[in-house]
Amino acid sequence: MAAQKDEMKIKLIRDGPYRVTGGLPLHEQMIVTDEAGHTTELVDEKEYPLQKAYFLCRCGASKNKPFCDGTHIKIHFDGTETADDAPYLDRADRIIGPTLSLTDADNMCVHARFCMRSGGIWNLTRQSGNPEARDIAIEEAGNCPSGRLIVWDKKSGKALEPEFEKSIVVIEYPPRSEHGPLWVRGGIPVESSDGHVYEIRNRVTLCRCGKSNNKPFCDGSHIER
Repeated sequence: MAAQKDEMKIKLIRDGPYRVTGGLPLHEQMIVTDEAGHTTELVDEKEYPLQKAYFLCRCGASKNKPFCDGTHIKIHFDGTETADDAPYLDRADRIIGPTLSLTDADNMCVHARFCMRSGGIWNLTRQSGNPEARDIAIEEAGNCPSGRLIVWDKKSGKALEPEFEKSIVVIEYPPRSEHGPLWVRGGIPVESSDGHVYEIRNRVTLCRCGKSNNKPFCDGSHIER
């Protein structure tokens, strides 16, 4: 059955933008760091007027970011989708700690750096018998925009995932002149240009610089190294 026009989803246009439908809220948030340079949180900078449908730039060259202005046609943008479509858990490594386990699919990293504070989430998971280490590990995993990192309660076997309103966040980091990915929250379907729906997850990050080698998902290529 054909999808309803008002369905909340993101549809890739072949070699073009993301078409967003269903009246999804669009926000802009900025990365905040502590004195040691570790990322601590994302803070609201802007909320865009609510629209039933809109197009978001995928090539990175729009003069009207985050929205598409048609520049992808002029620059002959190649938006070929190259992402590994295996389920997350099939790709993730697992670290076992006293009260938590951690799954980590490192090819999804967008270098937001939430996971580095207090010795890093990997060590914190191994130290999760300590209540403070456990709490910080849960916080760091929950802040990972791409969902690369998920912590699981060992006793219940349940993922300790944050609850999100279905929404999209444009991530910015002005101190480093980094224009991050589109943070897609709340289990929004992402449909490929050929009609295939990627694994629906609580949080994923989509490339908006046009450079990712894991399109449509971000692989951190927006960061100049």
